[in-house]
Amino acid sequence: MNDEVTRTQTPAPHRADEASPDATSPTRIAVIGCGSIGGAMAASLDRAGCQVTVTARGDHLAAMQRDGLRMTGAFGDHVAHVHAVPALDAAPDLAILTTKAQDAAAALADNAEWLRGVPLLVVQNGVEGPTTAHQAIAGASVLSGTSSIGANVPQPGLVDVTTPGPTVVCPGPGSDLDDARRVAALLQPALPARAVENTDGVLWTKLVVNQVNALPAITGLSIQQTVADDRLRRVLTASMREAVHVAHASGIRFGSAQGLDDSMLTVLAEVPSVTAEFIPLLLAKRMGDVPNTGSTLQSVVSGRPTEIDHLHGAVVRAAEQIGTRAPLNAVLVRLVHEVENAARSADGRPTFRSVDQVWAEAEDLL
Repeated sequence: MNDEVTRTQTPAPHRADEASPDATSPTRIAVIGCGSIGGAMAASLDRAGCQVTVTARGDHLAAMQRDGLRMTGAFGDHVAHVHAVPALDAAPDLAILTTKAQDAAAALADNAEWLRGVPLLVVQNGVEGPTTAHQAIAGASVLSGTSSIGANVPQPGLVDVTTPGPTVVCPGPGSDLDDARRVAALLQPALPARAVENTDGVLWTKLVVNQVNALPAITGLSIQQTVADDRLRRVLTASMREAVHVAHASGIRFGSAQGLDDSMLTVLAEVPSVTAEFIPLLLAKRMGDVPNTGSTLQSVVSGRPTEIDHLHGAVVRAAEQIGTRAPLNAVLVRLVHEVENAARSADGRPTFRSVDQVWAEAEDLL
């Protein structure tokens, strides 16, 4: 899984009028949706010598065009002089899609001209991203990725990395394990990366990890604060156990990602609830002391639509598909939507729920 490669694929066939870069040319990588995770990846790839193009909108785009993409935190400080554009204007050697799940279809449509024939690594929350990408780009070689990088965008043009986690690359529609190994090897000089074969299992492992997202978005607390609270930790543990039960009932064998695997998650689902709390405690410990707000809370604070329907909502849909229910996950989805749709305070802050309010909604489902 550590085969070294210089390039992953020649540019899209319909751009044959352009000269292909030789073996010494920088690898051209496009990051579509340069938010927190995309920004951390783009800045790291630029530092490693890749020629990086990023797509973004609004003030974030303007700041990167003016001052470059600044990265601080766990990956070190770096100013990346990326080519920042609203949509791609040339074919890359590799494209990485890091938009929010609900924005993927529009982003793919905006950039489809330059993505045909280009390997496309989808690094998104949820389990449906690779299929969405394959349907959107005819003949695409799609790879599935998960990232355990923790990051946020505190101001336009700046990404702050709180957790230096690895990226896992898996085969997706139109690709195989060898393709995943080549892309992982391409990323490795810039980012910790590895290739894994069990695509559905890895996506579901990340989906269980992403159970940490709803409660911070509902309460306004960081993930570490959520796990430290006895009652919220019980709710989180129960929602994770519910997700594991749905996955196993659906025939999923969890893949290895973010320090978890099928055996650990099976233990999570089968041991007494109080014992199972070791999993969220472990996840919080690995995040370190820098508060990790989670992507869903970041969306709530900024007033953007959340990905909750692709996180806890994906568990609810999977349960329905096999004729069962995931009631706690359904409650968490509803509460997140209530917070994101509620009127804001006079100073513009979201109206969060208290721990007592969350406990009252969830206690009977534990």
